[in-house]
Amino acid sequence: MRTPILALVALLCSVSACTDPPTASDIQGMWGGEHISLTITPAGATLEYDCAYGAIDEPLIPQRSRSFDLTGTHVLEHGGPIRQDEEPDIHPARYTGRIDGRLMTLTVTLTDSDLTIGTFRLVKGASPRLFKCL
Repeated sequence: MRTPILALVALLCSVSACTDPPTASDIQGMWGGEHISLTITPAGATLEYDCAYGAIDEPLIPQRSRSFDLTGTHVLEHGGPIRQDEEPDIHPARYTGRIDGRLMTLTVTLTDSDLTIGTFRLVKGASPRLFKCL
């Protein structure tokens, strides 16, 4: 009777519950998805969207649960020319998500308006699919 229980515990640990979270160096580099590109460096990250860009201002180091909750900025863009004296439309942002191996789920929320920009699914090393505003 004890052997099946130990086998079940070992199986659960091998699936995800007992594995270590990814390290900072495991996740550094390019991540791509629909309408988003994310480049992670030791100091933080930069993001590019179809009609916006952003930055994470602190190192992205997942917790034991593989989740993260970080702050940064999000800059809204628009189609057409940019006036010489035009100020960027910068907003403080919260970047939350989870990393499972080479897959990431990322939610971007503007903290000054509580507006969720979206939830994105990214793959490490994948090319992003961006459609820049014109």
